[in-house]
Amino acid sequence: MATPRTVAFYTLGCKLNYSETSSIGRLFESAGYAEVGFRDGADIYVVNTCSVTDFADRKCRQIVRRALKYSPGAKVIVVGCYAQLKPEEIAGIEGVDLVLGAAEKFRILDYVDGLSKAPGKGMVRAGEVTEAKDFVNAFSFGDRTRSFLKVQDGCDYKCTFCTIPLARGRSRSDTVENVVANARSIADRGVKEIVLTGVNIGDFGNGTEVIEGARPKKEALFIDLIRELDQVEGINRFRISSIEPNLCTDEVIEFVAQSERFVPHFHMPLQSGNNKQLRQMRRRYRRELYAERVAKIKTLMPHCCIGVDVIVGFPGETEEDFLETYRFINELDISYLHVFTYSERPNTPAIDMEGAVDMEERRRRNQMLTILSEKKRRFFYGQHLGQSREVLFEHSKEKGKMSGFTDNYIRIEAPLRKELLNRLAPVSLQRINEKGEMEVEMAGVEARYVN
Repeated sequence: MATPRTVAFYTLGCKLNYSETSSIGRLFESAGYAEVGFRDGADIYVVNTCSVTDFADRKCRQIVRRALKYSPGAKVIVVGCYAQLKPEEIAGIEGVDLVLGAAEKFRILDYVDGLSKAPGKGMVRAGEVTEAKDFVNAFSFGDRTRSFLKVQDGCDYKCTFCTIPLARGRSRSDTVENVVANARSIADRGVKEIVLTGVNIGDFGNGTEVIEGARPKKEALFIDLIRELDQVEGINRFRISSIEPNLCTDEVIEFVAQSERFVPHFHMPLQSGNNKQLRQMRRRYRRELYAERVAKIKTLMPHCCIGVDVIVGFPGETEEDFLETYRFINELDISYLHVFTYSERPNTPAIDMEGAVDMEERRRRNQMLTILSEKKRRFFYGQHLGQSREVLFEHSKEKGKMSGFTDNYIRIEAPLRKELLNRLAPVSLQRINEKGEMEVEMAGVEARYVN
């Protein structure tokens, strides 16, 4: 019997990328390929790229070199956002055989057999992003305790700093019926938590395909989707990965507050706490609306975790502007920050704006907000000391340990108990150690775990 060909994957970037990598993996599996670890030496390596950081090119080159180190004769395929934005640049990386754009990546098997290892530039199959018209469903499975379920793709927003619409195309989404069917399929596999992912998931309902010159009337909204998902048996937790503040409506917040399956955790991008920057970024809200959303969440769910994205060093951001953002965030009842240092992106309006901020100054502002984030997180953790909350346990990167998150996103680590992996179990939140980690007590927990 012939040994099956092997494939290995490396994913950069967001939860959406992880869901799509997993789905591409199932395409290879259905074609008879065996998936192996990245270090195990595969026949084919698939690198799913991200365009959010300014290290995309460097990171892609590193991963290609590592793949060929483990398997010198392997074929290397690069897909993802960076592949759509700069296909020719990636094709010029030594060792890359094939570059697939947004409209081509889910037809990857159509191109694999035609690959050759002839020296020179790789083969590019990356059409215009306008060709990415259809929604292709995806979800991750097999590599994590939770599953990332893609419900939406693309974006119609025109934020001046962002390349995602250029990399993924216009907004389109799955149907409610298909998302629910995928959730049930995930539940049948024994997964306990589903994270809803997309580029702009609050914009759910735009239809499964892009129709030029027209936008279909929405037959369902995001609130309709989560109401239906709340009825899916077998999934203990649904988590909303990220939602724009203007789309995180009172209706959505009120629903999550009374739901038994949707967890008290919101991640809402702010980007700036200064209305001047928000206008320049073409964000669809003012900071006053953001503050109202946070207040609404905390009124209904005082224990809710709220994560915030923020960009520092955007063109024209003065020291006074930055301090206004700092003070605004400091006064918000939020739990942690994801801080991004602004980096110039080709073909975005922001790259031509005046008032570029010195890179060292950008880094200094990033550091200030990173320290503030740690203070916010420790304060949030401290509010829950002495409480009992359920944790979904999974393998830890540290040998002999297991880790997990409470429903409201408090991360814990504990000595490994294999019988608790992929289980929900109550723990007592006891103390915050010098590393800022939550320490717990689990005495007698084995008899009380939740299936």
